[in-house]
Amino acid sequence: MSVTQDLEIWTLIVNASIVVKAVMALLLAVSFMSWMFIFRKWFTIRRAREQTELFEREFWSGNDLLALYQGAVNNRHTIGSLERIFEAGFREFNKLRGQRGTELVMVDGARRAMRATYQREMDHLERHLAFLASTGSVSPYVGLFGTVWGIMHAFRSLANVQQATLAQVAPGIAEALIATAIGLFAAIPAVVAYNRYSHDIDRLAIRFESFMEEFSNVLQRQPVR
Repeated sequence: MSVTQDLEIWTLIVNASIVVKAVMALLLAVSFMSWMFIFRKWFTIRRAREQTELFEREFWSGNDLLALYQGAVNNRHTIGSLERIFEAGFREFNKLRGQRGTELVMVDGARRAMRATYQREMDHLERHLAFLASTGSVSPYVGLFGTVWGIMHAFRSLANVQQATLAQVAPGIAEALIATAIGLFAAIPAVVAYNRYSHDIDRLAIRFESFMEEFSNVLQRQPVR
């Protein structure tokens, strides 16, 4: 077998040591899960942004608050995060108004209800981001471990050889370096996606918080019955 044949990617993977193969398999599995979460999170954030923009247009177009609330209640399983925040705040406001609470108590209760729903929605949006962050930070080191182990294995196999040649050393080192390459393949998309999605979620969080303050001001102007 020639040196060129020895350096084919599949041949290098097949001939790698058990430890290096295990590292490669782990990194490929992590990379697959990372890409799955990347696509799922992309659709989730895109849908959340579209639903937020749609509800903001409806809310600020002057529609009746009670009508908006009834629409949110009737479509509770399909509405977006911002509409859920609105629904929680207006429900608590009406509950306290029915108990003839003071204006300050009603608005403060609505604000707390919106804050609790806001935390749940943010937890949903940020789900799996920690996995992407861990993949981006740990995968290169896991790949490096496989590389170091593979190089050690390659040099140990040359211990009884009196004169080592490039043809004897190159395949072992090349198969070890594949682990680092796979680690980078898993890490780079995860880091890029994590930074991008963190930015998008932060922008959504700012919009949610701004809406909660503005909606609290609207509730303060509601008549107390």
